[in-house]
Amino acid sequence: MRYVLDASIAITWALRDEDHPLADLAFHYIQADSVVVPGIWWYEVWNILVINERRNRISQADSAKFLRNLTQFSIGLDLPKGVQVMDLCRKHKLSAYDAAYLAAAKSNRLPLATLDKALKSAALAEGIPLLS
Repeated sequence: MRYVLDASIAITWALRDEDHPLADLAFHYIQADSVVVPGIWWYEVWNILVINERRNRISQADSAKFLRNLTQFSIGLDLPKGVQVMDLCRKHKLSAYDAAYLAAAKSNRLPLATLDKALKSAALAEGIPLLS
């Protein structure tokens, strides 16, 4: 099943002390099909990894291994139009980063996989299904 993958889901796959049934389901689906992410996704993943290295939640070696493993999956980039992202930011009081996920799901007509409550709420308001 194709879906839009939020960094909040992907990072649970890297951190051993994180666990969530939705992340497990998303991992199951990514192994069999492609996912879509907005252009900001890689930067968010890298940033979350570096922050958690500083907090000693993950080693540099484990971060590198996780990133190598991610490249084995089919991850397609979506570059939504700025106007669409800005409109979604304003309408749902989201950051541009979060609105990019919403725009990607909306324009590709795909479910969204996220652990972010505000983003979930905005997706439902836009009629975008959530991965479940």
